[in-house]
Amino acid sequence: MTSPLRLGVNVDHVATVRNARGGPRPDPVRAALAAIEAGADGITAHLREDRRHIHDDDMARLKAAISKPLNFEMAATEQMLDIALATAPHAVCLVPEKRTERTTEGGLDVIGQYDYLLPYVDQLSREGVRVSLFIEPSREALDAAVSIKAPVVELHTGAWCHAVEVGDPGRAEAEFARIAAAAAYGAGRGLEIHAGHGLDYDTARRVSALPQVAELNIGHFLIGEAIFVGLAEAISRMRRAMEEGRAQAF
Repeated sequence: MTSPLRLGVNVDHVATVRNARGGPRPDPVRAALAAIEAGADGITAHLREDRRHIHDDDMARLKAAISKPLNFEMAATEQMLDIALATAPHAVCLVPEKRTERTTEGGLDVIGQYDYLLPYVDQLSREGVRVSLFIEPSREALDAAVSIKAPVVELHTGAWCHAVEVGDPGRAEAEFARIAAAAAYGAGRGLEIHAGHGLDYDTARRVSALPQVAELNIGHFLIGEAIFVGLAEAISRMRRAMEEGRAQAF
């Protein structure tokens, strides 16, 4: 049976625009409320070590203001763990983080960092926070996620989306095949499957046809589209694309 498909909207880049000039506007909390009104099933925000977009008080305000689940993206550090435990979001997605990258590039090294990640997953889970791991679409990473007892994984769709963007159909098909195989394998191992990074209307439509995928997390594209059509319309169009894709689920 095909699982319901949810849309999580990432509001990081609203904060990026705010921080470019300073001051309180545009407010990511206002964007989150507008996204929920437009049909988002949850809100994602990534509190980075250098606070380049989302700030600590944004996380607290988001938790207090929104009626839908809050997904706290974070690196596995003691500081971030303390903030997550104080915020008590619905979910935490552990992601790799480098100071030099513009956005999250690549999935967590769950295999190489297994012993390091294990206590983070364990403590968050014991506090009632649902833990997701942002990983590459590979069997090895999925097996490690199962072993570390994370109930959810988010498959990194960036390599596929980039190949689509640059017009490399051969690589795009190979990357999509990896995602499809990983979704099926991970679901078979009892993991809830999410997907995200670089998705637009067309790629979201296609990945939505994978019946194992339960949630898409999309931010940069939606905020960029909102400049031209408004956030509500961008989310409405994204939901239509997802529904069209889901109708083709096999």
